[in-house]
Amino acid sequence: MVQKSKPPATANEPKRRGRPRAYEPDVALGKALDLFRKQGFAATSLDDLSEATGMNRPSLYGAFGDKRELYIKSYQRYREDARASMVAIFREEMPVRQRLERIYASALNIYLSGETGPRGCFTVVTAASEAVGDPEIRAMVLEGLSELDKAFASCFRRAKEKGELPESADPTVLAQLASATIHTVAIRSRARVTRKELEAIVKGAIDVMVGSAVVPAKAGTHNPRE
Repeated sequence: MVQKSKPPATANEPKRRGRPRAYEPDVALGKALDLFRKQGFAATSLDDLSEATGMNRPSLYGAFGDKRELYIKSYQRYREDARASMVAIFREEMPVRQRLERIYASALNIYLSGETGPRGCFTVVTAASEAVGDPEIRAMVLEGLSELDKAFASCFRRAKEKGELPESADPTVLAQLASATIHTVAIRSRARVTRKELEAIVKGAIDVMVGSAVVPAKAGTHNPRE
């Protein structure tokens, strides 16, 4: 039997490429992030990550490095997503009480999410534990805490300048209290405290931070507090 010879490839014929990836790196990273948030670093094995992402170990190593590198990339992704969900609220012009209410509502949406139950905050629930023995993760955690403090301090400073807070108000101290409230609801959400209870904690904290802060009266109107 005479085999037919294949026609020679023409110059214009596109070259065949290697086998396409069977996964999307961004999707796989999201799956790893979900697993680390749920189980933490130590309790998450490479087999767990392989099953969650649909990637075998060589593919995981090739795309993300070892487990620690994948953990760090997952934490970076979490911080980027959390920052993106909050940045507009911190920048928009609105009364300080309304701003705080929206910030905490957004935080609760993040902390209470999860297919198998509330996952809390990556920073507080898992990264803070790893920060004890890992300088790089510790630096990331401290940077995140400082970033949150500065964002809150800025919003309290603006509120003070607009007359929503008394002259005696200390934006730095208020910012630390606001951040501490974020951490508190993150831990309690992980323990499956109900949203109603968490919202009560938030309301109490906002009352302490801003008291009866009101929007300054417009020119030509009477402010009953004067």
